[in-house]
Amino acid sequence: MLLTLTQQREAAVSMPDPTQTDPVTLKEPGEAGAKDGLWMRLVWMILIAIMISLAQTVLGVVTLVQFVIMALSKGTPNDKLAEFGTGLGIWIAKAARFQTAGSNVRPWPWTDLD
Repeated sequence: MLLTLTQQREAAVSMPDPTQTDPVTLKEPGEAGAKDGLWMRLVWMILIAIMISLAQTVLGVVTLVQFVIMALSKGTPNDKLAEFGTGLGIWIAKAARFQTAGSNVRPWPWTDLD
């Protein structure tokens, strides 16, 4: 099959130059990209909302346990529970940022807890 001069020019223009390469941008682990799409983000948001609800329940239990410990030890808190509460608060804050689109980085377990 013979191509006309116009068809040959169009083919030459549309063919990619093998010496030119496009840079590849890799997404960080846990980062929601455009490929995930809006509907996939909704799935993540529902899952994280369930996790936030569970975290609030855990926080309530830890709060009551810490109060009982402080009542029995004359106001001295349990350091391990206080540290756990700090970590839980950081996680809830990161989850809230993802939920409200303040960040595209999903919280733990998809990224480090910090």
